[in-house]
Amino acid sequence: MLVVFVGLAAAIFLFKKPDMRVPALIERNGDLAAGGEWLNTKAAIGGLQANLRSNPNDQKSRLLLAQAYMQEGRVTGNHPYYDGAAMGLLEEVLQADPENFEALCCKAALSLTQHHFAQGLGIAQRAQKINPNSGFVYGLLTDANVEMGHYDEAVKMADKMNTVRPDLPAYARISYLREIYGDVPGAIQAMDMATKAGFSGLEQTEWTRVGLGRLHEISGDTASAHGYYLMALAARPGYAYAIAGLGRIAAARKDYATAIKFHEQARATVKDYAFTDELTDLYRLNGQVEESKKMALESIAMLASAAEEADADELMGHYADRELAYAYLKTNELDKALEHAKIEYDRRPDNIDVNETMAWVLYKRGNYAEAHKYMQVARRTGSKNPVLLGRAGFILTKIGKLAEGQALIENSLKTASYLDPEIEAEGRKLLATR
Repeated sequence: MLVVFVGLAAAIFLFKKPDMRVPALIERNGDLAAGGEWLNTKAAIGGLQANLRSNPNDQKSRLLLAQAYMQEGRVTGNHPYYDGAAMGLLEEVLQADPENFEALCCKAALSLTQHHFAQGLGIAQRAQKINPNSGFVYGLLTDANVEMGHYDEAVKMADKMNTVRPDLPAYARISYLREIYGDVPGAIQAMDMATKAGFSGLEQTEWTRVGLGRLHEISGDTASAHGYYLMALAARPGYAYAIAGLGRIAAARKDYATAIKFHEQARATVKDYAFTDELTDLYRLNGQVEESKKMALESIAMLASAAEEADADELMGHYADRELAYAYLKTNELDKALEHAKIEYDRRPDNIDVNETMAWVLYKRGNYAEAHKYMQVARRTGSKNPVLLGRAGFILTKIGKLAEGQALIENSLKTASYLDPEIEAEGRKLLATR
């Protein structure tokens, strides 16, 4: 049975190949080391390592160790080490058995985590031919098709996944697709089902509970979101993504000092670019200009290093061009922002998020008519994401569609304007001039 869970939104990491046959387990620190889970993890991984040392041809133990390291990467955020170690182990399994279904699925999952979406799709399709009755492979196919912008196919794959095995990962994917198509209440319902299908305290379950809180955030219900983040922390103390959620709730109240503390705590626990990116905005909003600049530069350094490794080896390394486009916007390096937005667009021109990125970069460069073309593609599924609507509103006002644009901006401000401080600040100025 495949034991690894892959979310649609994976953490940013730098990919490195392991240089050891049986990679070591790295000690956790702080809250991550608390509780019995870490003791159980160490015992299980220690046993698998011992099996491989005594029998280097034990491919089952090698596969299980790869899966364990993929999960450890999720828990700790140390993707540079654990995902590299897992990929090395998987390649050894596949050298011995090229048609190993579970190894192919794990390799596809790692490819998706690295943002090699076309590669991940191809590997998952290969695995599907070997075993067309696996719910897990249909989850991978759902993810890959979403990221490539093949939304109709993603819906078909998610439906198959729920037919084969309706469980936490299946419900979560239904939720995400409903959100993409603008059905936020339906997305909340499905994510609630996903959370209830999981075991309280497991990383997969609390990741899903945080996702449920985020859906309440984008619907404007910060009170419910706050409650889910507290529940996640109660079930899994020190969980970085729940802590960051509390930070966003504080930001919604304009308590930026508290929001910064929460995000700094999350960042100290798990290595995720998103925390650094959000701190860039929070420091600026709190009047800490130098700290904001420092975070912006740190974000770029993290992403650029990942992109360089991907360029050096097109089969491995994290593609981070979409994230780099936004990062360069925050340092006002518009040429570099456009360069990376185009690179990402060339990889997956049908994805709505990539089209939104192109639209926003072009808007910043003053190319409003061209920005509108990309934004129309970005909105083709009917998403109600308040940041998307706010950006679309700005573009519409610049091409003369004032009433339509201002209505979208107003809608964004009523729900979750704090998710993009720029929309809140500029949007209120624009509406005040009506």
